Amino acid sequence: MGMITRVGIVGMGHVGAHVANSLLLQGVADEIYVTEQCTGADDHTAKLRAEVQDLRDSLAFCPHNVAIFDCGDDYGRLAACDVIVNAAGNVTLSATDRDGELFYTTETAKKFILPLAAAGFDGRWVNVSNPCDVVATEIWKLSGCDPRRVLGTGTALDSSRFKNVLSQTTGIDQHSITAYMLGEHGASMFAAWSAVAFGGKPLAQLRDEQPDRFRFDRNVLEEAARRGGYVTYAGKQCTEYAVADAAVRLVRAIVSNEHVIMPCSTLMTGGETTYGEEGFFTSLPCVIGADGVEEIVHLDLTASEEEQFHASCAHVKANARRVGLA
Repeated sequence: MGMITRVGIVGMGHVGAHVANSLLLQGVADEIYVTEQCTGADDHTAKLRAEVQDLRDSLAFCPHNVAIFDCGDDYGRLAACDVIVNAAGNVTLSATDRDGELFYTTETAKKFILPLAAAGFDGRWVNVSNPCDVVATEIWKLSGCDPRRVLGTGTALDSSRFKNVLSQTTGIDQHSITAYMLGEHGASMFAAWSAVAFGGKPLAQLRDEQPDRFRFDRNVLEEAARRGGYVTYAGKQCTEYAVADAAVRLVRAIVSNEHVIMPCSTLMTGGETTYGEEGFFTSLPCVIGADGVEEIVHLDLTASEEEQFHASCAHVKANARRVGLA
């Protein structure tokens, strides 16, 4: 990254606005470039202007000053950014199923991916828009960029929800828990129970040592992690804080060259590392640094977990075919 960290955001709805606010509060960016949601509608122009005003008004309470640029629908202005976050979507279409936005988000993405590629953008992408894995696949294919530079928030968020339910059940702080939801960011995701650990101790060992604390109904906890977003949506018709923070966590890992390990949506490259899957994006644990996804961490999944992974991949590939990406 250069001396000045520039982050672009496409779409300033609930998620995009919270991404911007989280960037400010964490002191991640020096410059933030924000754009409309590719529709050209007057209400989106007014919303963008309002968000920029509100964010600028908050700067006195942030760690350091940040220049915030209202780019309207001029997506090419984001070409100088280190990272671009795609938060363009229509959450009402995915009220019951994240696949509901499939045609909307993939059509919308074409309106900014191609102009940015033409403008020479060579930074990193962090995709939030749903279905996250399909849109990330589209960004890679249409932009022609190195696939390692395209990341989807994917199951980073769902893994956080998984840690939350494990923490609520055991009383152990989330930061001391290793736990991954894997596969698509959608109904077919699954918990990699074989990799769950508390302070380095495998869950299987703790179940024997402290059965009263660590023996619980796995199906109930896994479903709570899978459906957490819909609990949030049911009460306020959107999800915003957690998914925005997941996106900013990926941005921070990139611009700080952290080499942190966390799950995100990345290109399946075939071979043992991706369990033989190839040619599309979905979530596995990754080492994330300045180059984006620097390494995929291979887990020794059980036979049952591998079956779940392949079933989840089949769903992503089916959706990709529906929009001509496979």
